[in-house]
Amino acid sequence: MDNESGPRNERKRGSGVKVVYDILRDEILHLELPPGSPIDEVQLSERFGMSRTPIREALVRLAGEGLIDTLPNRSTMVSQIDFLNMHSYFDALVLMYRVTTQLAAQYHRPEDLLIVRARQAEFADAVEAQDALAMISTNAALHLAIAEAGRNPYFTALFSRLLNEGRRILRLYYQSYEDRLPRRFVDEHDEIIAAVEARDSALSERLAREHAEQIVSQVQKLLVREGRLDIRL
Repeated sequence: MDNESGPRNERKRGSGVKVVYDILRDEILHLELPPGSPIDEVQLSERFGMSRTPIREALVRLAGEGLIDTLPNRSTMVSQIDFLNMHSYFDALVLMYRVTTQLAAQYHRPEDLLIVRARQAEFADAVEAQDALAMISTNAALHLAIAEAGRNPYFTALFSRLLNEGRRILRLYYQSYEDRLPRRFVDEHDEIIAAVEARDSALSERLAREHAEQIVSQVQKLLVREGRLDIRL
């Protein structure tokens, strides 16, 4: 009986960790838990009806993604957004847009385009519904599908992390539009996908760069306007 209950309990604990991780991660990325918010293991244990062990494991995963920080006094909080070094983040983000799209044009397979088009349809639906949180997640899913078509797992993994880190910035950006994203972003995605399908790597890279730089420029202007970013554009 002990041998049977052990794996069963382990599965339950593992699924509990995922539940806590998924919910807290979404709340952090969607700014429901703002930067600097305290994280209390006891309160989370009561909220989720779990022991503190799966709570701690979920927090370790979130810390590994840079979403929470443990301070010297051992208190835990949602990590701050590093606005002062945002230029470095933007440089890396634009580079990943360019490289992954260019590689997709070179190495994609027919089945990859089916996935890319499905992700684009989901993004277009989110824009039509004016659902900001869905727009953020479907936009990331689309560009990751393009990255996966390029068949470089290292670039895909880095791009995934950058897109996840940027979801809090994009949430602020969409709020500035009152959560109504201009239709042109759907059209730009269509142009990028067409260039990838045509295996035009130069055009794919240029369109991806222009798409990324336009988003970055608008986000920078928003942050400067709100006094969050002190750089010269």
